[in-house]
Amino acid sequence: MNAGPVGQTDARPRRLRILLVIKGLGHGGAERLLMETVAAGDRDSFEYEVAYVLAGSDGLAAAIAAGGTPVHSLGASRSADLTWLGRLRKLLAAGQFDVVHFHLPYTVALGRLAVATLPRTHRPAVVYTEHSLWNKAAVITKGINRAGVGRDQALIVVSQAAHDALPIALQDRAQVIVHGVSRTQADALLTRQVEIRNEVRTELGVPDGDVLLLAVANLRAEKGYDVLLDATRLLIDRGVPVRVVAVGSGPMTEEVHERHRTLGLGDHLQFLGQRDDVLRLMAGSDVFVLSSRQEGLPVTLMEATTIGMPIVATSVGGVPQVVTDEVEGLLVPPEDAVSMADALQRVIGDPELRARFGRASREKSAMFDVAGSSREIEGIYRDITDARRARRSGHA
Repeated sequence: MNAGPVGQTDARPRRLRILLVIKGLGHGGAERLLMETVAAGDRDSFEYEVAYVLAGSDGLAAAIAAGGTPVHSLGASRSADLTWLGRLRKLLAAGQFDVVHFHLPYTVALGRLAVATLPRTHRPAVVYTEHSLWNKAAVITKGINRAGVGRDQALIVVSQAAHDALPIALQDRAQVIVHGVSRTQADALLTRQVEIRNEVRTELGVPDGDVLLLAVANLRAEKGYDVLLDATRLLIDRGVPVRVVAVGSGPMTEEVHERHRTLGLGDHLQFLGQRDDVLRLMAGSDVFVLSSRQEGLPVTLMEATTIGMPIVATSVGGVPQVVTDEVEGLLVPPEDAVSMADALQRVIGDPELRARFGRASREKSAMFDVAGSSREIEGIYRDITDARRARRSGHA
């Protein structure tokens, strides 16, 4: 039986019990970062479990569980279904966790309520990671979150841009940790890149001579697919030999598909929906493109660097932390289809430039190794649990 958060009778150090809570386990960036971080965790010192709110958003649940981490669905049917709070409280009470680590504003704003109902001596420490820009959250969520964040034991942000978007009063206590991704799978794919490139182009029906662009982002307004579609239309009209494939799904699927039809893009731009072989598609493509209006620190960009892809992206949020203009790729202003098309046309027409950007991109990926960010987060867990034990034992 696991010991509780307080007290220790075994002379050997007890592994700290950590529960990570997130709204869903779909294929979004925050969700993939959580999966990568848990997979890289120090299992000798920590016991990890994961809980997610929305029962229907479970795309990554099986993969996390297959890695040996227990996964709990909190069973909510939609965001307005708050029955998940009772299930979270029950899980916290039974699991006797040392730390509950919330991801995304909705989850922490409400999840703190469940923590607060536990007896004080049995409450886990609360850690919150802000993955995007605080000031872009829904007003009510932002208000609830602001009221409770001061009582958390730690606040993590994934980029300097996310830090700078925090209320001034929170910035001094926030710790920037650039979360990473695993390079292992990318390394294996790169040994077969020529073969994979041929397979992907054949699968997608890409003609010889066309340059293949890959976009990986959910179909949401903030991802700027309307700008990418307009830029693609401009490239076609200019006679640029280009094909674009987009991976992702989301609430704007119908709207984006309708714009695709209106612009007459046909096979020049294909929507692939959700895929579980994103790195393979990256290895088989020529250029990575991201047209976002806002970002925290895009996981897809970090993944693209592990493959050594040249990148064209909008200069928003944490993107410049990954891509330096004219080094790993080209940065353009958001909301500007002409600038996006011009940048894409430049890299499409210059294979040597693509190769130079790709080499720099691969070198940059060393900054985003998940092992390093996982150790930093685990250091926070240790520090806050040590401090709590010291206070409770009267030595602080």
